[in-house]
Amino acid sequence: MNALSIIIKREYLSRIKKKSFVVLTILMPLLMAALVFVPLLLSNIKDSETKRIAVIDNTGRYASHLKSFDHYTFEIVGGNQEDNLKTKVGKDLFGILEITGDLTENSAAAAFVSEKQVPLDLQGYINNTLSEIVKSDKINLLAQKADIDTQVMVDIRHVIETSGNIKVTTLRWSEDGSEKETSTDIAAAVGGIFTFIMYLFILMYGTMVMQGVVEEKSNRIVEVMISSVRPFDLMMGKIIGIGLTGITQLFIWFGIFAIILGLKSTLFPAADIQNISSQLGNIQMLFSINWIEIIIYFLLLFIGGYLIYASLFAMFGAAVDNAQDTQQFVMPITLIFMFSFYVGIYSLQNPDGPLAFWCSMIPLTSPIVMMVRIPFEIPLWEKILSIVILYVSIFFVVKFAAKIYRVGILMYGKKPTIKELIKWFSYK
Repeated sequence: MNALSIIIKREYLSRIKKKSFVVLTILMPLLMAALVFVPLLLSNIKDSETKRIAVIDNTGRYASHLKSFDHYTFEIVGGNQEDNLKTKVGKDLFGILEITGDLTENSAAAAFVSEKQVPLDLQGYINNTLSEIVKSDKINLLAQKADIDTQVMVDIRHVIETSGNIKVTTLRWSEDGSEKETSTDIAAAVGGIFTFIMYLFILMYGTMVMQGVVEEKSNRIVEVMISSVRPFDLMMGKIIGIGLTGITQLFIWFGIFAIILGLKSTLFPAADIQNISSQLGNIQMLFSINWIEIIIYFLLLFIGGYLIYASLFAMFGAAVDNAQDTQQFVMPITLIFMFSFYVGIYSLQNPDGPLAFWCSMIPLTSPIVMMVRIPFEIPLWEKILSIVILYVSIFFVVKFAAKIYRVGILMYGKKPTIKELIKWFSYK
């Protein structure tokens, strides 16, 4: 077994055996699922107590339109009972809705008094109901002034209320002539999630490489290791070993996700899926996405992006004596990385725009930005060209980083500048 494979094995096994790795790998999918489903489940839990609301309508035009629903009951009372009712608020009554004047002339003539904050569903129901009445009154008033037949106004109102529910079905026409229904919202959501995972993993594991290099250099362990192995093998062993740790974690998460998709009909009855779909939108489209293609491209882009950034992080880690000194070199790389993330978010709105296209071809930004565009089913040649440029760039970046690493890993007591790093590159 050569030195490179020994170092890879050491870096890989030492990390996957850590308790933190096991805990994070198991807990993270559960936490992500909890973030999505727990709020939905909690939102369906209703207060079993029925809330009584007294309605004082001095105009006599609005109270009858407020119908009791769910756990709210509306009780019409006279204005002369107002003082008596106020003593019951917070006890027998949840609140008092008082309408003191014509809402078509004074929109502030309605007020709700309660001891606790008004729930959003109750507030929304009252606002919507009163707004519809006011809108109807204003339309009728205009119809009377213009001497328009009442039935005509009823028909116009019906058209206004029903014509805003059109939803255009989006289809993609493939080269073989077949049509496939698509969802821009789902494509954007999938692209955004995978982009965030890509951003998180490359930054997390790239930084881990740099921390490992700095730690070994600070402890002088590297001086012992460098006597037995080449600096290039030492750097690449650490990069590949830590990268394999990240890929292992990703495969475990993808496996859990695939099992959930495969068992969706067992885990989630049709009624539950329909209920969740109504709350999350067209979630059924998730099951029609080509996940195999997306995961393959994700792994290719992750490996490419990780190798470039991890090489740079390893190079900077070798050039300094401690973690504090890495900030001056890491900041520009982090800014580029954050820029690519923001471009990726922007590209969700325009995945075929010039900014998205060119940033998906530049090696330092392409892993993030291209991952946003892939769910939108961009042309195959763009995906292949982006990956070819990325992997060709890896050769030059790794070669450059290895030369700096070879000099920097044994250099102590000096805080180098960018200019000196470039000089190190030319050392024989």
